Amino acid sequence: MYEYLCHQSPHRHHHRLGKLGQVLHRSKRGWVWNQFFLHSDVDLGDGNIKYILSGEGAGTIFVIDDNTGNIHATKTLDREEQAQYTLTAQAVARDTNKPLEPPSEFIVKVQDINDNPPEFLHGPYYANVPEMSNVGTSVMQVTATDADDPTYGNSARLVYSILQGQPYFSVESQTGIIRTALPNMDREARQEYDVVIQAKDMGGHMGGLSGTTEVKITLTDVNDNPPKFPQSVYAMSVSEDRVPGEEVGRLKAKDPDLGDNGLVTYSLLDGDGMGVFELSTDSETREAVIKLKKHVDYETKRMYTLKVEGSNPHIDPRFMSWGPYKDEATIKISVEDADEPPVFVAPSYTFEVEENAPEGTVVGRVHAKDTDVANNPVRYMIPRYTDVEQFFNINSEDGLITTTRPMDRETQPWHNISVSATEIGHHQDTKVRVNIKIKDMNDNAPEFATNNEVLMCDTVAPGKMIETVSAVDKDEMAHRQHFTFSLAPEVAHNNNFSLKDNRDSTASIYVLRKGFSRLTQDVYFLPIEINDNGLPALSSTNTLTIRVCSCDSRDTILSCNVEPYVLPAGLSTGALIAILACIVILLAIVVLFVALRRQKKEPLIVFEEEDIRENIITYDDEGGGEEDTEAFDIATLQNPDGANGFLPRKDMKPELQCPLRPGMGHPAPNSVDVDDFIKTRIAEADCDPTAPPYDSIQIYGYEGRGSLAGSLSSLESVTTESDLDYDYLQSWGPRFRKLADLYGTKDCPLFDADEAEDS
Repeated sequence: MYEYLCHQSPHRHHHRLGKLGQVLHRSKRGWVWNQFFLHSDVDLGDGNIKYILSGEGAGTIFVIDDNTGNIHATKTLDREEQAQYTLTAQAVARDTNKPLEPPSEFIVKVQDINDNPPEFLHGPYYANVPEMSNVGTSVMQVTATDADDPTYGNSARLVYSILQGQPYFSVESQTGIIRTALPNMDREARQEYDVVIQAKDMGGHMGGLSGTTEVKITLTDVNDNPPKFPQSVYAMSVSEDRVPGEEVGRLKAKDPDLGDNGLVTYSLLDGDGMGVFELSTDSETREAVIKLKKHVDYETKRMYTLKVEGSNPHIDPRFMSWGPYKDEATIKISVEDADEPPVFVAPSYTFEVEENAPEGTVVGRVHAKDTDVANNPVRYMIPRYTDVEQFFNINSEDGLITTTRPMDRETQPWHNISVSATEIGHHQDTKVRVNIKIKDMNDNAPEFATNNEVLMCDTVAPGKMIETVSAVDKDEMAHRQHFTFSLAPEVAHNNNFSLKDNRDSTASIYVLRKGFSRLTQDVYFLPIEINDNGLPALSSTNTLTIRVCSCDSRDTILSCNVEPYVLPAGLSTGALIAILACIVILLAIVVLFVALRRQKKEPLIVFEEEDIRENIITYDDEGGGEEDTEAFDIATLQNPDGANGFLPRKDMKPELQCPLRPGMGHPAPNSVDVDDFIKTRIAEADCDPTAPPYDSIQIYGYEGRGSLAGSLSSLESVTTESDLDYDYLQSWGPRFRKLADLYGTKDCPLFDADEAEDS
């Protein structure tokens, strides 16, 4: 195997190989190729030998003269793309292409030149360094890469330098480590620096290639500045109508440091207002807040003085000598006179009252005060628009709030009302919000969380769990409070189902036997007692419905309805119910239609005021007179249906008239008898096709012909036309018109049965 070196060319020009032993040079810039060629010992120069070349780049990058064996490169070579090529050459007979000697393998190596500049692959870079760092403190290291061959010459030998960022930072030429170069760099003066680093190959010598990158360096904060109040004296004022807890004023010490380094805490050092005012710190703004601790009185004292200190709680020991890290300021607070409405001692109130507490239970007390010099009494009231249902009352003098009725937390857990305070003799008032929470009492029994039916296969095996039940309670559940479940006493020893309390507010239902049949019983009702274990403990009985269903061999439910074969004609329960409902609706429509038609055709009804009654009084002895009260109501004879509450229609007349029987149509004038009257009415009813059929026979007892005692009836008493005169009945009005027509007409040839019925 042979190795040949081939110089990399920076220009895209073809290279020619000279003859044996010759070295050709470009007429201008270029690289010199070492002459190499192939020659076989069997080559006599007569052109019978042909040289062939194969391998990497053969025919494309490298070509061979088949007559002379000279090898040429056809394109520019780049070591960074491929550093070497392996080729195979052979001499063969030109006419037969038979090898004349074994093939010869050789390697062409591409010699590197400096044609790639250094590169920073991860730029730009970002770095942090604490302010006030010592000179030489390491910031970060940057590294550049060069694609040239590091083993050949200085093409890949890099040297680092700083182009921008001096005199604050420097860089080590061999390692690329950036370090601080200036002491006491202050973040508060300048926080960010833009540094440019250069990497140059060829060891930094002239002609080397270079690359640059940018590094953004940020100074981080340290506690190197003490706090400072902008003013040495602060003036504040407070009105005498302010209540304790209200803010009087604020002040803040400046600290340019950040985070914990700039944190300032405040405290009161001295002053005659130490007991009247208090100091706190606002967690968001980091300001010192002066609040009123006690009431101030303009007439008693009008000026207070406080001394406040602000200090850093976190001090860096390296900068302890730069202290002290604290500052002081004086606050002068003046008291102002005010004529204001009453002021509640709290901006709002929140009270609690137990659920179901009796009427008059104390909820809480609100307090407002007149801060004027006069100190007028204050009266309280609840605006009814904030308590529409008037759940609460308030004592107008002392602000005591009480209930007017028991409260139900489940109906309304919170009541938000307002209380108004007014000075006597003034119209100004002040309102405050009062929030009243109803504390829960265990007054609701637990119940099932869901009321779904449990579907159970009729082939279920004993001991299988068919359902897990849970419960809910309208009351609030206490910590570690849970529900317990048990079967109701009446089913505690049943042979069908059992219950297991899981002690996690759930219970499991198990089957005790097998052989459930839907034909025998398709629904089971299992009463379950649920206890909430509260104070006091409450329980309820809830019924779990278990329906037996038909299932296949894989316990997949097929049907839970009544079996079709138990119904006639193969109809299901739903179909039968639908058919029966249709029949009932049709019957109701028919009845309604008939009733409406009867109402339209029969408007004339015998009303009670048109039913003229006459009492027939019977006496068992002679001369009972009006003292005998045993009587018969002749209305029953006239209208037997009216006695039972039915009023017949009288606007329909029979089309066919039944002839009166002899002796009935023309009774003798002196033979007016109830017996004849009844027989006449019966005959008319039998002949009337429009009269409803009466299937009962009513027997009326009366005294008529044949009585041993005789009859005292007014009908029987009339024996001649001249016995009594009833013409005066004509003047008695329409109510007695029928009687007047019946008894007042002397020339009546025929007894009118219809008129008798009306009378």
